[in-house]
Amino acid sequence: MERYLCSENLHRSIQNNLHNFTTISLDAENCRQAAVAITVMDYRQEGELDGLSHAEQGSGAVLLTRRSGKLRNHAGQWAFPGGRIDRGESPEQTALRELEEEVGLKLPGDRVLGALDDFVTRSGFHIVPVVIWGGEVQRLQRNSQEVASLHRIPFTELFRSDAPVLEESSHNSSPILYMPVGDTCIATPTAAILYQFREVALAGRSTRVSHYDQPFFAWR
Repeated sequence: MERYLCSENLHRSIQNNLHNFTTISLDAENCRQAAVAITVMDYRQEGELDGLSHAEQGSGAVLLTRRSGKLRNHAGQWAFPGGRIDRGESPEQTALRELEEEVGLKLPGDRVLGALDDFVTRSGFHIVPVVIWGGEVQRLQRNSQEVASLHRIPFTELFRSDAPVLEESSHNSSPILYMPVGDTCIATPTAAILYQFREVALAGRSTRVSHYDQPFFAWR
């Protein structure tokens, strides 16, 4: 679909959709403040992920990582580049810093397009999702201490007919949300943020996700 080519038209469309979206900031006392980078870039083969829907070079994509199995929090899980907000930093500054530290992509502040709703995790993080324009990115360099693998997920994958998947939670009246990607499934919180990005930034729909629960393995 032409509107999902990684082009100036896509850049403008995402920026306008985020501008017209009113984010919800959550009050989460005693949580660790964090930000993640939802980075829009061109699709290129990045890592090995079986079952991805067909996407041409130059299609729009979003960057996801598999966290290193050595990390203390959420080892081996799907994630956006991100981390704790340092004293004196804004969420946008944190997202840009973590993007450079984790995947070697250094971008200026004017590449920030906007933000999505805050999301509070059961593991005690208050996450601000920051949407960033990467554009054409030829090469990424993962930090092997934090990142096991890098994956550019084409936008066509986010609009699969089986996405999202909702599963009843045994701990909450709200379901757990998953996003199928290739032959695997990404769990909330990453999946909920990915789904809201699809709905708000790409489709222009004001969709909320903070109520979705998380599977037990993501609590740690």
